[in-house]
Amino acid sequence: MAKINDNLLETLIKRIDGLVAAFEKASVAEYIELYRQPRRLLYLNFLSGLVRGFGIAVGFTAVGATFLYVLGKIASLNLPIIGRFVAEITRIVEVELHRLP
Repeated sequence: MAKINDNLLETLIKRIDGLVAAFEKASVAEYIELYRQPRRLLYLNFLSGLVRGFGIAVGFTAVGATFLYVLGKIASLNLPIIGRFVAEITRIVEVELHRLP
């Protein structure tokens, strides 16, 4: 019985060491400290939201510009179907621009 308890104790110690290492690796202490300071948590979340929004805006602009560039190159090839499509898009954009005050 003592040998089983010793083996059980060794196994438990190894598992507890593994859990401690996992908690340290996951930075649980830093998360707990962050939740204890609500102002800092709000500040960091605000900054991350700003950066995320800026990244989305820049990314959308880059993708949109690339799309318009490729569309312009395709339009310059004077393909009948694509040319009508580009002409329709151009007409819609011009109509919407004239509606603006």
